[in-house]
Amino acid sequence: MPILAATNLRVHYGPDIILDGVSLSVEPGERIGIVGRNGGGKSTLLKALAGVIRPDTGEVIIQKGKRVGYLKQDPELDPEESLRDAAEGAFAELHHLHRQLHKVFDQMASAQGDDLDRLLRDQERLEARIESAGGYAIDHKIDATLHGLGFTDSQFAIRCADLSGGQRARLALARLLLEAPDALLLDEPTNHLDIEGCLWLETFLKEEYAGAVLMVSHDRYLLDNVVDRIVEVEFARLIDYPGSYSAFREIRAQRRLTQQRAYEKQQTEFKRQEAYIRKYKTGQRAKEAKGRQSKLDRQREQAIERPMELSTLSLSLPKAPRSGDQVITARRLGKRYENIDHRTGERIEGEDAQKVLFHDLDLTVSRGERWGIIGPNGAGKSTLARCLLGEQESDDGFTKIGSNVLVGHFKQTSEGVDPELSVHRYIQREVKRNTDGAVELSEQQSRDLAGAFLFSGSEQDKEMLVLSGGETSRCRLAALIASAKNLLVLDEPTNHLDIPSAERLEEALSLEGGYTGTVLLISHDRALIDAVCDHVIALDGAGEAEIVIGNYTDWRERHARRQSEAQAEFEAQREEERRKEKQRKAQQEAQKAKQAPQAKSTSNAQRLLERMSMEQLEQKIEELETGIAQADAQMNDPDVWRDGKKMDRISAERRRLTAELEPLEFEWSRRAEAQ
Repeated sequence: MPILAATNLRVHYGPDIILDGVSLSVEPGERIGIVGRNGGGKSTLLKALAGVIRPDTGEVIIQKGKRVGYLKQDPELDPEESLRDAAEGAFAELHHLHRQLHKVFDQMASAQGDDLDRLLRDQERLEARIESAGGYAIDHKIDATLHGLGFTDSQFAIRCADLSGGQRARLALARLLLEAPDALLLDEPTNHLDIEGCLWLETFLKEEYAGAVLMVSHDRYLLDNVVDRIVEVEFARLIDYPGSYSAFREIRAQRRLTQQRAYEKQQTEFKRQEAYIRKYKTGQRAKEAKGRQSKLDRQREQAIERPMELSTLSLSLPKAPRSGDQVITARRLGKRYENIDHRTGERIEGEDAQKVLFHDLDLTVSRGERWGIIGPNGAGKSTLARCLLGEQESDDGFTKIGSNVLVGHFKQTSEGVDPELSVHRYIQREVKRNTDGAVELSEQQSRDLAGAFLFSGSEQDKEMLVLSGGETSRCRLAALIASAKNLLVLDEPTNHLDIPSAERLEEALSLEGGYTGTVLLISHDRALIDAVCDHVIALDGAGEAEIVIGNYTDWRERHARRQSEAQAEFEAQREEERRKEKQRKAQQEAQKAKQAPQAKSTSNAQRLLERMSMEQLEQKIEELETGIAQADAQMNDPDVWRDGKKMDRISAERRRLTAELEPLEFEWSRRAEAQ
């Protein structure tokens, strides 16, 4: 039985039909990706399913007793509440169940007969609901989720009023995941996540969350690794494809090729009929021509639509002058800034007074290379790019820009865009301005360029004022790539782009697409980095930088290999420690056996041991051994052994448990031998 079903949904805004009688069924545990052009109706579909908007026709049915969670783009948060308290608000229902259970316990103290039986049933029911809602171990879930989405312990106390827009969006996602509804409706959940956050969300949805997922996303790797079905929104209708995003691309390409052939065949037939009608609309065959005209009109009402996005990029870009062999050189480059306490707004003193972004960084970017800069949010990716370009002063080292290097810098903000210019006029003006008048595009050339970046004929005449964020980014990128720059520095260029636009950018930056210059790309789009880059600079957020020859996947495999090797080394060390500890214990027991262990000690501890029954001894030994095993498991967790303070604390606790266990085991052995 579907957990969520929509039938015959129709939504229109003014004269525009966004969804035209669409239906969708979501089964329990199913993972569905929603794709399509920006403005095509993806978010509208999710809002209709979530009940945020009411469709003009049709209905949405949620299975009785099931909960559907929707990720809002502008979450409602108590401005005075701390970040962590806001996340814990996801368990409001759990806290309510705990209060009900305590009330039942209070009533059971004086209840008898049927009333007691009823209360016992209530207790069983409430405990089952508490268990399904998260049980008693919610603190770990809250911390793990917030850490996974990029928050640090020092940020937990920040008021919601002081959070940035991106932090608010991540907090809303954390709260929704902690609520664990039966179905998740996620609208661009990775928009404010760095690569590690995307990977964490990917793992969470694959391995931990058991419910259904309906997700709008431009993260192709997330769609590939999580979903098992793709629904494309096109021409206000839904088209279903089985499998991941990669499978969808292959199937769609075949479908559209077939559709294009059918469309062309139909158009050829229409033209043949039109020629016949024109030739014979008067004279002896006029009646037959009139009949054919009526038939042609009916056929056109049900004509095959021309498929979208079938063409590949075909551009003749202005050629940039050749730069020197060494485009950027950096030696011992370093940058840091003063750390601020988020709670007080004051500078942090002592060892943590400064945040180091990178230090002693040496690199050489050669002509034609494509470098990707990756790392956590706040690691200094944009700062590094500005330092390399000389736009921002570094604290240490130096950079040098090579000879005849012309820089085109795509920044995250779109300052200086004339709102009254049309798309193709903006491209014309920007290309001329960026080349100091050396390149002037004709109107047809600027329209061809706009078309290559997925602006249709009518869209090319839109004013910049009315464009969406994604459309503005596409327009700026088109103008920049055509501006004959031999070094492109692109800072998060796909932040507002849909998947077709991101794929078109990949084509434009490729050698086949016509760009032969050098690229410096800052992005968390793993697919884009893999498709474009041949070098990667990975900042870790703690001041270290790693340079890898290869793309994102090459870096990730190397990183995973190092983690695996470190984990294996750690486990070997732990095993050696356990072996030595076991050997030491055996030696101690042998020594104690020689010293007549049967003699009774007069210490208080010994007297307590002697008073314990054999059953109590065994129970206590089992408890301590369980505690030691739990400590071992925690110490094998990579997140723990990378945290020195946490590792020391757990090690100390393990030593305490071991020390407490030794006399108990000795007493148990002494009694067993005496029997």
